[in-house]
Amino acid sequence: MKPDYRISTIFLSLIRWILISGLLVSCSAFANPHAYILTNGLKLIVKEDHRSPVVVSQIWYRVGSIDEVNGVTGVAHVLEHMMFKGTEKIPNGEFSKKIAAAGGRENAFTGYDYTGYYQQLHKQHLPMAMELESDRMRNLVLTKEEFDKEIKVVMEERRLRTDDQARALVYEKMMSIAFQAHPYKNPIIGWMNDLENMRVDDAQDWYDRWYAPNNAVLVVVGDVKADDVFQLAQKYYGAIEKRTLPQLDARKPQVEPPQVGTKRIIVKAPAELPYLIMGYHVPAIRNVTTDWEPYALEMLESILDGHASARLNKSLVREHHIANSASAGYGATSRGPGMFFLSAVPSAGKTVADLEKALRGEIEKIIKDGVTEEELARVKAQVIAGHVYQRDSIFSQAMQIGRIESIGLSYRDIDIILEKLKAVTTEQIRDVAKKYFNDDTLTVAVLDPQSIEQKTPPKAPVGLRH
Repeated sequence: MKPDYRISTIFLSLIRWILISGLLVSCSAFANPHAYILTNGLKLIVKEDHRSPVVVSQIWYRVGSIDEVNGVTGVAHVLEHMMFKGTEKIPNGEFSKKIAAAGGRENAFTGYDYTGYYQQLHKQHLPMAMELESDRMRNLVLTKEEFDKEIKVVMEERRLRTDDQARALVYEKMMSIAFQAHPYKNPIIGWMNDLENMRVDDAQDWYDRWYAPNNAVLVVVGDVKADDVFQLAQKYYGAIEKRTLPQLDARKPQVEPPQVGTKRIIVKAPAELPYLIMGYHVPAIRNVTTDWEPYALEMLESILDGHASARLNKSLVREHHIANSASAGYGATSRGPGMFFLSAVPSAGKTVADLEKALRGEIEKIIKDGVTEEELARVKAQVIAGHVYQRDSIFSQAMQIGRIESIGLSYRDIDIILEKLKAVTTEQIRDVAKKYFNDDTLTVAVLDPQSIEQKTPPKAPVGLRH
């Protein structure tokens, strides 16, 4: 069914009005982040949100798989698992039990650029959460016995989420050839051979080197008062000594050499349908004020795949029936170089060659004809609404602050980024498509589906956290 553009225009006007009203409310209700630096270098950012008696506390370490070296890939994620194994004060397993007993939830995550740990619970339990988290910042007890058990859990996690998942495996193989030198070529979870040969000393060395207050950001969002949180941070984190370690701006630059031609890889794995990923090297934000290309690329992503009537879904799936599904992906914020992804699954009777031709065709349309002002206005409304709606969740607010702080930008840049997105022009979108979507920056990965053996799916390993 074709969309009724008269309704779309009315809806767009309504969205604009809601956004203007929402942004005005946001300025008074949420524009209150308070930043502190403890004497040991720990950065604390507090955002008050008094709508419910709940608080989120997150500690972000400015270290991820990007900082690993050959032979110990996956160690950042392995240590994340080991952080729940206890300290001299808190025995193995007690951390999670205490949070659960308080009615809260907790977990952790490892990315290319950072590692984070969080708790979400009633505000009265924030002191307990801080006491527990600060204790394991420097007092973690790593034993060979626990490490030997947990490394098996991580290896099984790799099997379940990558080796036995055809599309995840294709993505991993694509990244491994898309990047020649940069650590983004290695999977966050690590290569299996490195996991098999990892020792508890590797995790200990990683912990000793990177887990320090002067390499961390503590983000607290919720029904709290900023000064009270600062006093709690002083109490629980203030006595932890800073350590000598390379800060983000002192680490050796890891510049990816320019790609000089299309790279292609075929991955054979058990699956029902073929799958295609096309990855283009593009920039990420380095200077939020002077950069413009990453914002144009983010808008291009939304034009291609930001909503039900976006171009890829409309053209490839609904109109021409070339694909069962098609998507675009891009992240403007990262410590390393950016990548813009196009991916799709062919519909019955179509091939990955048909998919690649169709995806290239959609980019060519933008290079040749550009996008209309109405299309861009509609996408801007949706993108901006998404940023505003993030503020409905205290967890999302904390994640947004922690992520941007961990990659070397500032929480103050969040509003600047929003304004820059609103300022993107149709010509800028056309310009970045023309500049970056060419064969010299392209890596293509294809899933060649193999027959699927009938077998009972493996159970998730005990201790799998996320």
